[in-house]
Amino acid sequence: MNAAIIPARGGSKRIPNKNIRPFANQPMISYSIKAAQEAGLFDRILVTTDSDAIAEVALAHGAEVPFRRPPELCDDNTPTAPVVAHAIEWLRQAGTPADYACCIYATAPFIRAEDIRVGFDILTKNAVSSAFTVTTFAFPIFRALRLAENGALAMFWPEHKVTRSQDLPTAYHDAGQFYWLSVTRFLESKTLYDLDTRPIVLPRYLVQDIDTLEDWEMAEHMYQALSLRKSRETI
Repeated sequence: MNAAIIPARGGSKRIPNKNIRPFANQPMISYSIKAAQEAGLFDRILVTTDSDAIAEVALAHGAEVPFRRPPELCDDNTPTAPVVAHAIEWLRQAGTPADYACCIYATAPFIRAEDIRVGFDILTKNAVSSAFTVTTFAFPIFRALRLAENGALAMFWPEHKVTRSQDLPTAYHDAGQFYWLSVTRFLESKTLYDLDTRPIVLPRYLVQDIDTLEDWEMAEHMYQALSLRKSRETI
């Protein structure tokens, strides 16, 4: 049994009601629910939340909200892994234990069903503990700068001061969209990625970290641009 688990805590401080705030005229969480539905892989799509308002929106868009997340898993410092573990345990106690679970973030409007399917293939064909979305850094991280104690600029890796960027290894970062998990392996490690984790590589234009209202506005502009391009391609 495959389960999609969408964490969506209430009480966002930097962007109030972030998970259900309208993004391109639809509640933010609806994009994650829709992608999970279109992937065609999930027996259950669960939203784990402590918020009645989020639960109402999630239900209206076709997800299940069969429980309220306990308060001890709802503070600002709660990591994702124990929230997912709680939902997996709920499924087991409900008599529908999951073999594979996909943790999908509620604030991922660029998520695509085809990427979810690719991730499942990577996870199962390689028999690994997990697979998750990554993308490349826009600039070589080995040329990164920091502020020294005297206020001057200094390199993190001064040995690469004159290394050509094309000679530096490509670096990746978490794209913040979804994590495919082998449930058995996840319950043993209680971590979203381990030594055998495989990447699902996304192009940078599909990855938008939305932490501020400025990020939100920029993401909406990008979403509208991509939607316009897609509509022209289908004409």
